[in-house]
Parts: sequence; structure tokens; C-alpha cells
Amino acid sequence: MKSLAIFSPWFSVLSLTLESSEVIGLRIAKLAGGGIDAEHEAHLILSEKVGAVFELGARLATGATLIDVVDRFREQVAANARRLS
Repeated sequence: MKSLAIFSPWFSVLSLTLESSEVIGLRIAKLAGGGIDAEHEAHLILSEKVGAVFELGARLATGATLIDVVDRFREQVAANARRLS
């Protein structure tokens, strides 16, 4: 089983990519609908991206590995997918 451990980081990155694309589609649909919900979503997107940059820097500065950061982003993407579904 140890030989499969080498694929774990790549699996997390691939999963983040696929999960993110789902959330991007859901967000585009919401933005295309217009109105106050779209405006709220646009503000949320921007604040999440700015927050992610600061969180990334803080996590890496305190010794987190890149895979820790990817896993944290996967948690955030999953929360967005639940909220938008």
C-alpha cells in the first residue's frame, strides 16, 4: 500500500480541479441570473479570493505543506458547492 501513497498529493490536486470546475459552473449560472443574488455572489467571490491569498501566505509561513493548503481549499470548495446546490 505504501506505493499508492505517492499518488495522494496528485489525487488531492486533481480532485480540487474537478470540484472547483463544478463550483465555477454553479457560480456562473448564479451570476448569469442577475439581480441581488448575483451581486451578492460577486462580492462573495471577491472576498473569498482575497481571503484565500492571505490564508495561503499565513499557512505557508507557519509551516503548512502545499498538500495541507490544497486540502483546506477543497474544504472551502465543498462548502461552496453545498451552498450553491
